[in-house]
Amino acid sequence: MSTSLVILAAGQGTRMKSDLPKVLHQVAGTSLLHHAMLSGAALEPWKTVIVAGHGAETVEASVRDIDPEAQVVVQRERLGTAHAVAQAREALDGFEGEVIVLYGDTPFIRPGTLRSMLEARDGHAVVVLGFEAADPGRYGRLVMNGDELERIVEFKDATAAERAITLCNSGVICADAGLLFDLIEAVGNDNAAGEYYLTDIIGIARRRGLSATAVTCDEAETMGVNSRRDLAAAEAAFQARARAEALDNGVTLQAPDTVWFSYDTAIGRDATVEPDVWFGPGVTVETGARIRAFSHLEGCHVSRGAVVGPYARLRLGAELAENVRVGNFVEVKNAQVEEGAKINHLSYIGDAGIGARSNIGAGTITCNYDGHMKHRTEIGADVFIGSDTMLVAPVRIGDEAMTATGTVVTMDVPAGAMAIARPRQENKPEFARRLMSRLRAIKAKLAEGKS
Repeated sequence: MSTSLVILAAGQGTRMKSDLPKVLHQVAGTSLLHHAMLSGAALEPWKTVIVAGHGAETVEASVRDIDPEAQVVVQRERLGTAHAVAQAREALDGFEGEVIVLYGDTPFIRPGTLRSMLEARDGHAVVVLGFEAADPGRYGRLVMNGDELERIVEFKDATAAERAITLCNSGVICADAGLLFDLIEAVGNDNAAGEYYLTDIIGIARRRGLSATAVTCDEAETMGVNSRRDLAAAEAAFQARARAEALDNGVTLQAPDTVWFSYDTAIGRDATVEPDVWFGPGVTVETGARIRAFSHLEGCHVSRGAVVGPYARLRLGAELAENVRVGNFVEVKNAQVEEGAKINHLSYIGDAGIGARSNIGAGTITCNYDGHMKHRTEIGADVFIGSDTMLVAPVRIGDEAMTATGTVVTMDVPAGAMAIARPRQENKPEFARRLMSRLRAIKAKLAEGKS
């Protein structure tokens, strides 16, 4: 079954109190719009069309980063949801298949729910996604007769009996592409707002003798974001679900409420995550690894049996092989650390390769940036880097080499060699006593002048 997506992303979101288009606000490390696109992408759509309005150029740039094949069209006048969907007609010209209309500010609809809607199309011309609301409030109501959807009634137009209905409209609709746009053409704007409502296509379809139905999902899937409060609630909902899924998949979370996941965090079973850990986008942690407390990871890969932290930071491009140790106050960026290597204390390793079983001493820094360009440091296998070593890139340390404590390395070190590069120590007898005595006298004289 060929499917296309139309995702409405034209809302201004004035309640967000922001210059950023509403759909580009983030939950779990990515935009609301990206969440909606990911849900639809599981269906392998023929085409994805984003209908943008406020901040369309910014939205389009974001969409290009997510899916260069997706097409953005602009709703220049805000004339309602049916008018917004109509803007996608030209982009879907020639498409024969199903269209699902989603919303860029409704990020949590599951792919399985969308598949259920497609399955329901076998017996019905139009399928609407509904949910049983704990507090229906001002949602539109779905008026059902058995499995037939008779109409969608907006709250302001509903009778007392209709307002008592708890089955509510999410706004998500599935229909054949040709039929959808044909029904939209018949939608009028004879309402208080003077807008063209997508929900009106149900009544039009029924008057034409076509069948409509509703598929239901959990209310949490339909959570919309219209304010900063909603955004915070959406973040909390995502995190609660992600934590529960991690626990169910065999990950140990010692203090689940203090661990923060991104939309794409992948953690293997029997991994352990200690309290107060933050996962940014692009993190994979393999089975049996341990992420210790107060660590921050993004864009990195942690292999089986590795230990990270506490208080460690792994940045984009950090690749830790099996049984690597990265300890407290260590930052690793764009670096490959091979099996069994150790970087245990107070070090920065950037744009580097660390060979198997090498030991990086406390206070080591790869000096990778010259003010304009980054340069690489290569450290071989079984190397011992002494504490407080400065490795001025580009530089290469051979296998089984070592550096003395306090060394500044500015040229390659051959395999098996030891590098020592520091000033020769000189001891000046009694100098410390004389200096301190002089300083005390100066301080006392200054104190007298102030009294």
